Amino acid sequence: MPLKNFQYDALMRNYNQKQFLHKHEQDERIQKAEAEIPRLSEIRQEIASLGLQKARFMLGASKDGDFNLSEKIQLLARERIRLLREHGYPEDYLELHYDCPLCKDTGFILTEEEDGPGKVEKCSCFRKAAVDLLYTQSNIRDILNTENFQHFSFDFYSPAFTDDSSGMTSLESAKKAVEKSWDFIQSFDNTKDNLLIYGDTGVGKTYLTHCIAKELLDRSYFVLYFTAFDLFDLLSRNTFQKDTESEDMASFVFECDLLIIDDLGTELTNSFISSQLFCCINERILNKKATIISTNLTMEDFLNTYSERTFSRVTSNYTMLKLVGNDIRIQKKLLGGKEKWHQHPQTL
Repeated sequence: MPLKNFQYDALMRNYNQKQFLHKHEQDERIQKAEAEIPRLSEIRQEIASLGLQKARFMLGASKDGDFNLSEKIQLLARERIRLLREHGYPEDYLELHYDCPLCKDTGFILTEEEDGPGKVEKCSCFRKAAVDLLYTQSNIRDILNTENFQHFSFDFYSPAFTDDSSGMTSLESAKKAVEKSWDFIQSFDNTKDNLLIYGDTGVGKTYLTHCIAKELLDRSYFVLYFTAFDLFDLLSRNTFQKDTESEDMASFVFECDLLIIDDLGTELTNSFISSQLFCCINERILNKKATIISTNLTMEDFLNTYSERTFSRVTSNYTMLKLVGNDIRIQKKLLGGKEKWHQHPQTL
């Protein structure tokens, strides 16, 4: 997935800083070694002089005889290595060192092609740096180490708990939600769907959004996560204070590949909040940008809390995923974790 311009620029600034730092470190090593071994300075100057002499001869500006430039430089290079070894320095002490020897800290490599000239491609270190940047900008970097599909468990969703409105068991609703989440991930590049994940407190809505976020971040998509409170606080500051930081971040809200709005309905709702939610949802739908909303609100409460037009846009453009069951946090804290509902289904 192509990076946004500001993300690409940030990565290239980092590469430029690496190059500058490593050149500075090389200069310091050269200065130190030449102070201890004066002959090294002479060798460096002789190599530079040989190159100039060869160029003057090739241009006809010198009457000195021709010579094998490569052979002379190799002789001086071997002498330099010998001197470094004798004084306890590694052979490459005077060379420029890189964090990534493949691309030499440029971020790009030239690939070899059998039937023509090679092409420039992003180095593996660039792709790793891009994913790392996206994780940092997502606002949920650390928590995704534990809250992801690899750690997701159906053990907290009971087949004995049945939701009256849907007729689905807790386990059935969880499996359906996970299946639809994977459909959302796998088709993300082609079909910009949206998800509304709703249900009671503690049934794993936020956890599921984190699982989806990690999968898409690992595929180099630009994902932004906000609690509803933080999102509307940001949009408020951008509207009334107009500071640069909030303006930049607010633009990301509308430009990111996936926006996650968590715990919608927990914020103090007013006409400004309602209008900002509609604006955000509507613009992202028009621009074919995906959004995931999680909420404890029922659909009736959602309609009553926000405007009818917001409700209409969501129900028309979002896939609804309802999670039901007992509070997972209570299961973990009071009942000791997994599968306790098998033993005490009536106590939850």
